[in-house]
Amino acid sequence: MESQLTAVMAGCGAISRAWLDAIRTMPDLRMVGFVDINRQAADTRAAEYGWTGAATGTDLPVMLDATRPELVFDCTTPDAHATVAITALERGCHVLSEKPLADSMEDARGVLHAARRAGKLHAVIQNRRYDANIRRLEAFLATGAIGQITWINSDFFLGAHFGGFREHMAHVLLLDMAIHTFDAARLIAKADPVAVYCHEWNPAGSWYDRDAAAVAIFEMTRGVVYTYRGSWCAEGLNSTWEGSWHIAGTQGSVYWDGASTFRAQVVAESGAFRSTLRDVEVPSLENTEKTGGHAGVIREFVRAVRNGATPETAGEDNIRSLAMVFGAIDSATRRARVPIDLDLPARG
Repeated sequence: MESQLTAVMAGCGAISRAWLDAIRTMPDLRMVGFVDINRQAADTRAAEYGWTGAATGTDLPVMLDATRPELVFDCTTPDAHATVAITALERGCHVLSEKPLADSMEDARGVLHAARRAGKLHAVIQNRRYDANIRRLEAFLATGAIGQITWINSDFFLGAHFGGFREHMAHVLLLDMAIHTFDAARLIAKADPVAVYCHEWNPAGSWYDRDAAAVAIFEMTRGVVYTYRGSWCAEGLNSTWEGSWHIAGTQGSVYWDGASTFRAQVVAESGAFRSTLRDVEVPSLENTEKTGGHAGVIREFVRAVRNGATPETAGEDNIRSLAMVFGAIDSATRRARVPIDLDLPARG
């Protein structure tokens, strides 16, 4: 077995369980500390997962100075992500953060600059990228079976009765959930955002205080248009958490229900008013390396730390998905088409 990498977890709320469920399957990781503003939460997580020798506390800088870990796993709330990341990076730690990268584009850039200065990795746990079904769709599209992608549409309709803070949030759908769907669109389109028009509203019957539904049209590089339709107060005929997808290309189209159902048709013969189409199979996924949700992201991050590689969800790439979120919010607020802020790090 390779030598263990040491890690501190910052933030020990409910989401930390998804991380720790994955981490306990990885013998090359050792948790040496748990930090939370609620000391009892840190104590509870350490005991619950059997890390009885790990330190617990409420002060991240003190914990990092005492334990000197190689990695920091950031499971704090979005408003704390930039502070946690910069604190850890400046102390020589690699950082894997819960999404979103930060709660503003300015803070996100600050994190990326800190990572560059420190010469350390920063990545985001964009776990839905590591779903086997979206990887199956990605692999199919990469074959060119439907030609050049021209239009991607995703529908996300869930009646989510969270209770608590989400029902009072501004831009709750766009800010708290849509980054998963926007990031998936970037993955399958192999394109980045250029501009967006977004309309946001709170439908009649909504149990949210603020807007909980949105429609957005993104202009993307490579000539792709991506349309997003979503609601967190849609009762009945709910989509999966991944949404449902229709991708049109120059030679055909593919549909994915967000679970295990795929349908694809390609042009068999053209020239008539409507082309003759034939059904084609979307093959099963052969390469399962980038699957496994949280576990898949964490494993790739650890490999990248060991090998000096760049993980797929590195902050310098993931900020492009974050830009889609804040671009959509800006458009909805201004009720106008807005260019996506392209003052982003150059691809490396």
